[in-house]
Amino acid sequence: MYARAVASTATAILGAAALLSPTSDALAREAGEPTVIAHRGASAYAPENTLASIDKAAQLGFTWVENDVQRTKDGELVVIHDDSLRRTTNVEDVFPGRAPWKVKDFTAAEIARLDAGSWFSPAYVGTHVPTLEQYMRRVDHNHEKLLLEIKNPELYPGIEQQTLKLLGNEGWLDRRHLGRLIVQSFDADSVRAVHKLKPALTTACLGTPSLAQLRQYARFSDLINPSYGSISADYVSAVHALTGPHGRRLRVFAWTVNDAATAWKTTGYGVDGLITNKPDVVRAALGTD
Repeated sequence: MYARAVASTATAILGAAALLSPTSDALAREAGEPTVIAHRGASAYAPENTLASIDKAAQLGFTWVENDVQRTKDGELVVIHDDSLRRTTNVEDVFPGRAPWKVKDFTAAEIARLDAGSWFSPAYVGTHVPTLEQYMRRVDHNHEKLLLEIKNPELYPGIEQQTLKLLGNEGWLDRRHLGRLIVQSFDADSVRAVHKLKPALTTACLGTPSLAQLRQYARFSDLINPSYGSISADYVSAVHALTGPHGRRLRVFAWTVNDAATAWKTTGYGVDGLITNKPDVVRAALGTD
């Protein structure tokens, strides 16, 4: 990996910088195959975006997990995908008169009262929506790596700076942790803000920008992370042809790949990572057990 990084730089000085960059590990392909990322944890087997889900990913032997962060009414960062609490908690039962049950309309203490596991299985009754602080500590405890999505940033002004502050407080912005962390969003302005605030951090843009937009995105994003159904081998090659803000080629993590046939097809495009609810299925399909 380091030899390739050095070879791709224009000068010996830049090569040495790439060699020492803490973002190198965050972009590496593992064992010659695409990196497998457990989407919202091992979310086919445990309730998504919970501590149980990332524990399950660790039990299955996966180091990369993905999550989503949003903000409560009183300013706490919590890990949840939807902007409403309705689908993945019992909020309708606990707070029946507060439709549409938006995350931003509930305090952290109120959200902590909710059951975020019983919708998935009786085995997970009593599971809670974790705060980002709790989540980061469990990721660290599990020796995992994190693809963190800033969700709906238009609803939460300043969430980029707040998220980075928390990550820094938890030690995730030091050199050792930067190689285990990628921050992404569907909102290009949000990704651009993260890059401006912490240039050393690896960033990713979710979605499928047009070929004409890719060069602009390469100024502040190290990866383009599209839906697998929206890309082709030519598109992946076009992304790979560009150099990102840290002097290495842009990479591609595709989502959400949950079966063997899709894993084979998407890997054939040359992607660098596969984001999946079923990481064990993808691993088996790729023969990397």
